[in-house]
Amino acid sequence: MKAVLCEKFGTPKDLVVKDIEPPDPPAPGEVQVNLKVRGIAFSDLVRMAGDYQDKREPPYVVGGDGSGVITAIGDNVDAFTIGDKVIASGGCVEIVNVSASTVTKLPDDIDLEAAAAFGNNYLTALHGLNLARLKSGETLLVHGAAGGVGLAAVDLGKLMGARVIATASSDAKLEVVKEFGADEVVNYSDGFREQVKELTDGLGADVIYDPVGGDVFDESMRCIAPYGRILIVGFTSGRAALAKTNHLLVKDATVIGYSVGSLQQRRPELAKQYADTLMDYLVQGRIKPYISHRFTMDDIVDAYRVITDRQVIGKVLII
Repeated sequence: MKAVLCEKFGTPKDLVVKDIEPPDPPAPGEVQVNLKVRGIAFSDLVRMAGDYQDKREPPYVVGGDGSGVITAIGDNVDAFTIGDKVIASGGCVEIVNVSASTVTKLPDDIDLEAAAAFGNNYLTALHGLNLARLKSGETLLVHGAAGGVGLAAVDLGKLMGARVIATASSDAKLEVVKEFGADEVVNYSDGFREQVKELTDGLGADVIYDPVGGDVFDESMRCIAPYGRILIVGFTSGRAALAKTNHLLVKDATVIGYSVGSLQQRRPELAKQYADTLMDYLVQGRIKPYISHRFTMDDIVDAYRVITDRQVIGKVLII
């Protein structure tokens, strides 16, 4: 079967697409999934460079969430049957064995591409907005709003009743973000502090969702509302954010760091609750994952290139 492997730390050009042996029959408590669609993300680039916090050592299969069909079931698994459509984490590979407890069954009317596109992005956004205690009527400032986790935050922020101000690096991206429901959009290529202050009558944003870090975080500290909360989602800028505690003190503000991986490992019941909530939203049409690009595994270098070149709006899928 085909797989995309990181055999040494480096860049996407170092990835290897090869045929590997399919997995053995699933062990007790596992299911075997034939993945049809796979999602990739910016965090994969950080991991393959050797800089991600989980310190995964090569060789490993790149990628994360995907969707497909169960083809075999191990002992002691009662919740699934062969042929069920599911979301499963396996990366860019054709067949994977995974613990049944980590698999989410899909309703028949949910498209496999939509299922693969919403997974971790929406879980990241929902977990963060809940940690920040976002309330209806508050102002949510979403940076990198055209990216996967950013667009999910815009979608969920509107669903939660917030007024959403969204930033992105180009007017073309902002057009899509505006269509996605953002109340106000700001091109942050030349800064955003003054625009945010103007849009909030000088108060600033109640919650700031920041997957960018670096200079964007520094400027965010200057437009946070009193008692505001800043969510540290990631560092796509390449520089980790450093909070000046005197600014936090003056504004009675809070900086919150978190990761979905930690949630899934340390609070699996809460992660499952969030996943079920998001699935309900998807079935009801209350969230709408956006797919930017589709590639095959053979075109994996091109797939990651659109991420590094910041061409992506929403999600990149490997089909």
